[in-house]
Amino acid sequence: MDLKLAGRTALITGASRGIGRAIAERLAAAGCHLHLAARSAADLETARGALTRRYPVEVRVHALDLADSPSVAVLASACDEADILINNAGAIPAGALANVDETTWRSAWDLKVFGYINLCRALYPALARRRRGVIINIVGIAGGEVTEANYIAGTAGNASLAAFTRALGSASPKDNVRVLGINPGLTATERLVRLMETNAVAKGLPAERWRELAADMPFGRPAEPGEVADLAAFLASDLAAYITGTMITIDGGLSARGRLF
Repeated sequence: MDLKLAGRTALITGASRGIGRAIAERLAAAGCHLHLAARSAADLETARGALTRRYPVEVRVHALDLADSPSVAVLASACDEADILINNAGAIPAGALANVDETTWRSAWDLKVFGYINLCRALYPALARRRRGVIINIVGIAGGEVTEANYIAGTAGNASLAAFTRALGSASPKDNVRVLGINPGLTATERLVRLMETNAVAKGLPAERWRELAADMPFGRPAEPGEVADLAAFLASDLAAYITGTMITIDGGLSARGRLF
């Protein structure tokens, strides 16, 4: 399917690995020029090399910590021509209320919650002036779909971002801009795979047999990053031109159980 994205420019945060890296691959395959942002310059260069070898697109990289507000301003200035913004950077640590101290909570929210909000604030005016653009916030089912007390900082942060996305997306059609979000479920990113490998070893299994622990997941497996990326690419295209102000869940029906674990 031709998504008709060729020649457009996308900014993807958290783009050096996982879901962000998979989205970069899908958009490059569709002909999008890319700005990739993450903390690690080395990981970004690896991603840029892999993408430019495969696809005839421009890829620029920005090694920045988006928990830092001045860095958000630097990135927005460098990418003000972007047609598509994919907010993906940030991983909020697990823990119940008594296990997440204020410093950890604030640090995690500075990157994911305020990082998303600040980049939207910085780039939305340019999209509105051009009367064209799409913002996609990668949020998560904890908070976006279900509440999870043992992931309380993430649940609260994601709930805030889901509400922010819906609110901004409800008003953005007047500027011919779409704002929407994706709630991925458990996804086989490097982070989840490492955790599952650790759990496998703790249960007496070789690390490479971690998928045996996924039997209780929908379809007996986690989602693949590429599956989330396929959805993101479709939503970024004009084929989804009437979709805004909403969160779309891709979790194999996991949240329909009403719990994550």
